[in-house]
Amino acid sequence: MSETEAVPSGEDLDGPRAWCHLMYALHALSAVRGILSSATIAGAFVFGWPSIIAMLINFFKRNEVPGTWLESHWRWQWRTFWYAALWLLVAGMLAITLIGIPAAILVIVVTGFWVLYRVIRGWLVLAERKGLPNQRASSDARGKENL
Repeated sequence: MSETEAVPSGEDLDGPRAWCHLMYALHALSAVRGILSSATIAGAFVFGWPSIIAMLINFFKRNEVPGTWLESHWRWQWRTFWYAALWLLVAGMLAITLIGIPAAILVIVVTGFWVLYRVIRGWLVLAERKGLPNQRASSDARGKENL
């Protein structure tokens, strides 16, 4: 079965799939809080309690999904969070200098839109009961122990 094929109805992944929906909902809540408040989308996503709770769920429930189509969603959310954190760190380093402030603002805005894209796309693909493409191939290259 390829990563983007629909899942056979006999596969019993309802529990992990529900956890995955919850994680996307928590990430979306953090992003919406960033849109509706004075915080940035990326800042609310990385530092907001809903996303932190989603990452804890991701970490503690990841042993339920290895080798399944849901593994791509776990990895997608994990990478989204940590890459957003990395880009916020880069923005912080840029903001230290007066010249880097405009670049830092640009990095924060672009990271915010990227986070929105990743949360929306991932959740829509999950609703179709499909895995995300290209997530499995990258894990095979590094080994199954990494998420």
